[in-house]
Amino acid sequence: MKLRAFHKLSYGVYIVASEFEGQKDGYIANTVFQVASNPALLAISCHKNNLSTEIIRNAGAFSVSALKKDLDVRIIGDFGFMSGKDIDKFKGRETIKAKTGVPVVLSDSVAWFDCKVKEMVDLGSHWLIVGEVLDSDLISEEEPLTYAIYREKYKMLSPKNSPTFIERDKLAEEEQQDLSKTTEAEDGKKKRANPYVCIICGFTYNPEEGDPSMGIQPGTPFEDLPEDYRCPICNASKEYFREI
Repeated sequence: MKLRAFHKLSYGVYIVASEFEGQKDGYIANTVFQVASNPALLAISCHKNNLSTEIIRNAGAFSVSALKKDLDVRIIGDFGFMSGKDIDKFKGRETIKAKTGVPVVLSDSVAWFDCKVKEMVDLGSHWLIVGEVLDSDLISEEEPLTYAIYREKYKMLSPKNSPTFIERDKLAEEEQQDLSKTTEAEDGKKKRANPYVCIICGFTYNPEEGDPSMGIQPGTPFEDLPEDYRCPICNASKEYFREI
């Protein structure tokens, strides 16, 4: 079975949020899709171990914010790789409340949906939750962020509790097998500095591209990065990076 075949399935990237008795949380989702038009129904897939899932089930409502293509990647780091038990993910970000009363994230979003839970299906590791859209709005005509761009531009994998999560070690093994098939053809090419991956969030530092967001010029090997360099997504230090 080819694991990277799953990367050809098309997804968007969203923030799903909710609030119950003053406790609010949200997470990055790529599994959000419309399942009916009359009434308008959206379905989401939530890991049972997520704090957000517990809040959604108790509140009986959730919001979905479609993220824009060119966004502040820190929002993905906070909502995708941090726990609401440790940080306030909504701090400093623009939010509103619509008909259900749950928070709706407007920052870095192009559209939002306010949903009342209609049905929940137990899928083992995840709940499939279907919600009726009670309200929605279009914030911007900007291009939305897709999962393909999320991987290719921002060099990140799905969070561990995502329904599309694939262990990096397995992907690396598969990529190495494919790479070995072309080794002879590349023997005469100049060896280039290898990329490094953050084992916390999956962000990949590519020496050819550098990290403009952190002031690192293209062509800078990982070994030459300043010792205080940190992952632009989850703020992990250099010691949490591994060579690919």
